[in-house]
Amino acid sequence: MSAGLYDQIQESLAAIRRTITLTPEVAVILGTGLGRVGEHLESPQRLAYSKIPHFPVSTVESHKGELVVGTLGAKTVAAMEGRFHAYEGYTFQQVTYPVRVLRALGAKVLIVSNACGGMNPDYQPGDLMAIADHINLMNGNPLIGPNDERLGVRFPDLSAPYDPALLGLAAQIAREEQIRMHQGVYVAVTGPNLETRAEYAFLRRIGADVVGMSTVPEVLVGVHAGFRLFGISCVTDRCIPETLKPTTVEDVIRVATDAEPKITRLITRLIERL
Repeated sequence: MSAGLYDQIQESLAAIRRTITLTPEVAVILGTGLGRVGEHLESPQRLAYSKIPHFPVSTVESHKGELVVGTLGAKTVAAMEGRFHAYEGYTFQQVTYPVRVLRALGAKVLIVSNACGGMNPDYQPGDLMAIADHINLMNGNPLIGPNDERLGVRFPDLSAPYDPALLGLAAQIAREEQIRMHQGVYVAVTGPNLETRAEYAFLRRIGADVVGMSTVPEVLVGVHAGFRLFGISCVTDRCIPETLKPTTVEDVIRVATDAEPKITRLITRLIERL
């Protein structure tokens, strides 16, 4: 964490405020194929990442690269249409920088979504999984380095990084909306390659239900920054070693896009009932 991080956040905040006047209560980070929540916001105010000082620029297919702030029901929501990944060459501090900015904008609840591979044999492509816990195998942590107490404590507690009340509310909404949603453990790896059969078997044995290449760094910084957090994953392919088949990014985007209305409905209802 650089010594000038706090000042950089203030510069980003000032640039955003010149275009976006709304103060968000909720922030949403949208993953691969899941970028349409922003389309449901009323009276949206948009700003390209490239216009925000110190923001990275997303290079991943299906990630739009815009910050959009608008209203959803009675809530003001900031949606990041596209996120950043370590496999793009960014540091973990760069990957998570937008989380700092979203907190500085005023948001208190952070919702993160992702596309993932399902290793739990009960999970099917298109299923949703609320993240109850995670395992960090990304060989890095965005909190390493000097700590600025203005941004968070030196040793944040992760006994319950995903807010239990939000998990319970999401489970209730899923039942009401008849959405097939599990609760489970997300393991984060760096990528960009998909895993081998042996790696999937290992990850399942250590307790993970799904695997992906994002989310955990953002959650670590989110906890550090004081957010209430909810994470939702879309299972895009079955990663069972005995029946493993080749998967392409086009396959992942197609399944995630097909499941996107369910995630949007779930997140929308969750935000409305916060």
